[in-house]
Amino acid sequence: MSGNNEQKPKLLSSVRVGGVDGGVLNRYSHASKSTKCDMTFSLFLPSTTKETTPVLFWLSGLTCDDTNFSIKAGPRAFASANRHGLAIVMPDTSPRGEAVPNVNSYDLGHGAGFYVNATEDPYKEHYQMYTYITEELPQLLQQHFHIGALKSISGHSMGGHGALIIALKNPDEWTSASAFSPICNPIHCPWGQKAFAAYLGDDEEQHSQYDATSLLLNTTIFDDCILIDQGSQDEFLLQQQLLPEKLLQAAEQVGQKIKYQLREGFDHSYHFVAAFIDEHIDFHAERLQQKRTPTSDTAGKVIQCKAMVARAAKQPLVYETIYVSPPMANEVRVKVIANALCHTDIYTLDGFDPEGLFPAILGHEAGCIVESVGENVTSVVPGDHVIPCYTPQCCEASCIFCQSPKTNLCPKIRSTQGQGVMPDGTVRFHDAEGKPIYHFMGCSTMAEYTVLSEISCAKICPTAPLTKMCLFGCGVSTGLGAVWNTCKVEANSSVAVFGLGAVGLAVIQGAKMAGASKIIAVDINPAKFKMAQKLGATDCVCPFDIPEGKTVVSYISGSLTPWGVDYTFDCTGNVKVMRDALECAHRGWGTSCVIGVAASGHEISTRPFFLVTGRVWKGTAFGGFKSRRDVPWLVDKCMKGELPVDHFITHTFVGVDKTNEAIDALHGGDCLRAVVEY
Repeated sequence: MSGNNEQKPKLLSSVRVGGVDGGVLNRYSHASKSTKCDMTFSLFLPSTTKETTPVLFWLSGLTCDDTNFSIKAGPRAFASANRHGLAIVMPDTSPRGEAVPNVNSYDLGHGAGFYVNATEDPYKEHYQMYTYITEELPQLLQQHFHIGALKSISGHSMGGHGALIIALKNPDEWTSASAFSPICNPIHCPWGQKAFAAYLGDDEEQHSQYDATSLLLNTTIFDDCILIDQGSQDEFLLQQQLLPEKLLQAAEQVGQKIKYQLREGFDHSYHFVAAFIDEHIDFHAERLQQKRTPTSDTAGKVIQCKAMVARAAKQPLVYETIYVSPPMANEVRVKVIANALCHTDIYTLDGFDPEGLFPAILGHEAGCIVESVGENVTSVVPGDHVIPCYTPQCCEASCIFCQSPKTNLCPKIRSTQGQGVMPDGTVRFHDAEGKPIYHFMGCSTMAEYTVLSEISCAKICPTAPLTKMCLFGCGVSTGLGAVWNTCKVEANSSVAVFGLGAVGLAVIQGAKMAGASKIIAVDINPAKFKMAQKLGATDCVCPFDIPEGKTVVSYISGSLTPWGVDYTFDCTGNVKVMRDALECAHRGWGTSCVIGVAASGHEISTRPFFLVTGRVWKGTAFGGFKSRRDVPWLVDKCMKGELPVDHFITHTFVGVDKTNEAIDALHGGDCLRAVVEY
């Protein structure tokens, strides 16, 4: 049930392209949810691919598949894209396979999907190319390749038609659009009429939703200029299949900017595309670069704001005016909308953190909006909603941690993060006297503005309420992930959870969702049992109330179960409890997971017998979730109603100055999460 619950696309081939210093062209297949068959796509990755790279979607025309563009126009296209640091994805033009309906015709069926969502039998089950291109493939690219936060679209012939309608129907999703020899008015040309009748039936309104000329006349125009190249000797232009004049007339009528270039002597072939493809790539690269440039009024300036500063251990936070510097290269400055208080913040404030530095701005469980970005940032732009993640994800091909499915512990900025500074060794916070203030866990969200590394920013759905989604920045994600990722709890398993704070309750919630049949909740405060039972606990144990002569271990592994439980989780940070959790794990195969953070200098111990007899002792950080990939997935599940989190928020405060009150609430014993809205 991890965020990576879909299989990574299967690599079919890989070859270097684009010159001596060029990139790589890979070809993949994957099981598509949209088309209900295996789909193939080719993907060019530039040599400069490090973290998140913008992508150009190329849609091919009738009879083509994902290889035509790379074979016929690739040499010039890839060299140009490599110079700009631009990826190119080339999907197939239709679903394929024995189960996919087809006809003996080049302009219908296989190779002729027309980028629509079919509504008519026998095509409607598989021919969902519009959804595949606009939803599934972009999500796949971001999830598995970390590209495409910024994207543009282009195509040829039928693919040019696809590029135009997709850009016009989704103007906020695509930075720029262009086309070669596009089918501009398919409802009035033989190709389009035949395909639309087969795929969409006789509903003319449906037809017009996939017609660029009709869309221009009836929907919002595309914000930027659209680039179109057309060969003067194109046989299909002469046969009235393309009808660019109809599109140009509509554009003039509604004020849509189109740069239309009629190329003398060129036909409809890929020779034409290859001749001018670098000009189109330059067109898209320029606009993608502009989109990455900060546009807020405060971009590039020092921001004065309020923050709660931890001046010393065991002292209340101080409400101060601070100055937040602009982001440097690979950094993002954000406005903090809401911050949830986590016990790790208190752990540091109370002086138990060996890496704790003062003065510092604490906080690491927040929801934010990007204010501005530094150089080289491509994965987010001003206005994006993000969750800061103390466990970063650099996504670099050279990072064995990011590339491994076994861990989420990317070390890219770990050393400087532990020193309370940004990756360049300096800070972005200063107080009213100009003195530096340390960063905390790479987040520092107890301030109205903060600066993050790009690789610590998980971009989420902009409609998700940040006052709730902030919970996925630490505790809730950690508890869920300990169950789903670290231990991979199976259906009908037995589970024991020690400590019923927010993390422990998230473990119970995750175990219930995973299908655990017996969930034992353990805490010294029986008042917490009601919520535990609501979330799925089947048994509740207070160590003070167990039968005389019994220990917690003997009670769980002797009375409640014959041999112990399959999985145990410590959510207390108490090393004695960690030992108890291990020792009531099932003989032969029990696994115990340490989640709670112990105070500095404390060590765990047990008799070797408990390990020799088959128990496994392991730990987890951020629940094993790869932050930038999986936090958006968690948010999406929450927004769909599949992962409720409201029950964790027991206290709410307004204003960063109320953070000390939130700390008092957390110490009160009845608080799971106190959210401070700024």
